[in-house]
Amino acid sequence: MSRVILRFTALGYLAIILILPVAWIIWEAFGGGVGDAWAAATQPYAVHALELSLLLALIAVAVNTVFGVVTALMIVRHPFPGVSLVNAFVDLPLGLSPVVIGLSLFLVYGVNGWFGPWLVAHGMTVMFAFPALALATTFVTLPFVVREVVPVVREVGTQQEEAARTLGASALQTFWRITLPSIRAGVIYGVVLTMARALGEFGTVLVVSGNIPGITQTLTQYVESEFEISNLRAAYVASVELAAAAILTLVILNLTRRRGAAAE
Repeated sequence: MSRVILRFTALGYLAIILILPVAWIIWEAFGGGVGDAWAAATQPYAVHALELSLLLALIAVAVNTVFGVVTALMIVRHPFPGVSLVNAFVDLPLGLSPVVIGLSLFLVYGVNGWFGPWLVAHGMTVMFAFPALALATTFVTLPFVVREVVPVVREVGTQQEEAARTLGASALQTFWRITLPSIRAGVIYGVVLTMARALGEFGTVLVVSGNIPGITQTLTQYVESEFEISNLRAAYVASVELAAAAILTLVILNLTRRRGAAAE
């Protein structure tokens, strides 16, 4: 009996907090029919916001995957004095408020920031433009690949790599044929989490983007803007797109875990 109560409590909590709100958004998005939802989704500003969010997510994934793998290998395999400090700084984006991150970028790259005068003198614009969005998205998603790969690197050990080097493999060959395949699951988990976080980012990009429709407005900002002007259909449809991206991310993550478990 206690197990049944526990299950119903857990399911009820999930239903109230997660399932019902998402289901209501989907209902409202398609309440006027698929045609109205499609019309809202294909508005120029909506399409641009979706494309911009996807592009920023891809940039964050590419940069942080390389950074994450290199940093994880450095922390585990090649420690140096101060590596604990690097390890701590990696988690900094998880502890800082997104608004604080955006403000820090503004203080560094803004017109009156540390690098602002030099950037202006060379005709480069960072704040309220695409570079600021890319920097902000990359910053907030920095820890995920590192944190997923570090425990995997520790677990696999160095025996296979040492054997490969003994047989004459170069460092690059050892990395591509031994190291990377052995940490592939951790890399994939990190990539999926990075993608999800990048697509859902709001606070940081709101500070640095200017929220200019058709130029620097991401999909999360589009939802907020349309909701403020009571264009609820467009806001709901865009929210469904974000929810669909999150669900797809979870599906990919679960499939990866099952394949990893089957391979083991």
